[in-house]
Amino acid sequence: MMKAKNTPRHTPKFNDGEALSPWRESLHTIIFGSETPLGKAFDVLLIISIGISVTTVMLASVESIQQRYGQLLSRLEWTFTLLFTVEYLLRLLCVRRPWLYCRSFFGIVDLLSILPSYLGLLFPDVKYMLVIRILRMLRIFRVLKLTEYMSEAHILMDALSNSRRKVLVFLYTVLTLVIIFGSLMYVVEGSQAGFSSIPKSVYWAIVTMTTVGYGDIAPQTPIGQIIAATIMILGYGIIAVPTGIYSVELVKSYQTDNVRNDACPDCGETGHDFDADYCKYCGHRLEDD
Repeated sequence: MMKAKNTPRHTPKFNDGEALSPWRESLHTIIFGSETPLGKAFDVLLIISIGISVTTVMLASVESIQQRYGQLLSRLEWTFTLLFTVEYLLRLLCVRRPWLYCRSFFGIVDLLSILPSYLGLLFPDVKYMLVIRILRMLRIFRVLKLTEYMSEAHILMDALSNSRRKVLVFLYTVLTLVIIFGSLMYVVEGSQAGFSSIPKSVYWAIVTMTTVGYGDIAPQTPIGQIIAATIMILGYGIIAVPTGIYSVELVKSYQTDNVRNDACPDCGETGHDFDADYCKYCGHRLEDD
């Protein structure tokens, strides 16, 4: 009987992309990995650089410091920008499919962390958006072996995603109310009390309903004050709505993330806790995973 030949498994190019050369593989290990000494040193140095860079941008917005150390801060800012630009290009160079990295969360953040410096050449105030570099420090979870906390972040994001439709309906309701109350205040109070237009009156209604109360515009007539009091009381009840919606979805996401997917061999029900030994519906012993 002829023995079958073991042919090597062929992986399509669109799954793995081009094979990396040894030096690109080593570069990938250093930049994207944190298990090796060089990889961990690179991440620690990157986090320190990000911290100094964000501090530099914040200090540059202080007028007294800008007047004395403006040139120094500008040089530091451009130094970090060039370093982060080179790092971004190296990240693109040492991955198999650069476009996927560009579309990833960290890829977008890495790009946005250097883009304001170049846009600042045309629009000077845009450079202060470099503080977005603080998002790059999320890599500290990987460096400090805190990646298990990322699962908790996924639960929060899942709950936020699941509640988005309910929240959108809630926001539409609030928008309708502030437009109605704002228009009503424009009719009742008029421009003498500062309600010079419907948009400005709607702004007042939003500030009042959210219980912020800047005090730049205030009703003067008794009817206007009654309407304002109604909006304030209504605002206290409205604030609790999105919190309740999100809390319910958060509990659901947490329960979903902490259940077993296997079915009970007796009744076929699923959704048991991870540490459950018996089915919570029929009491039959569950099979071990």
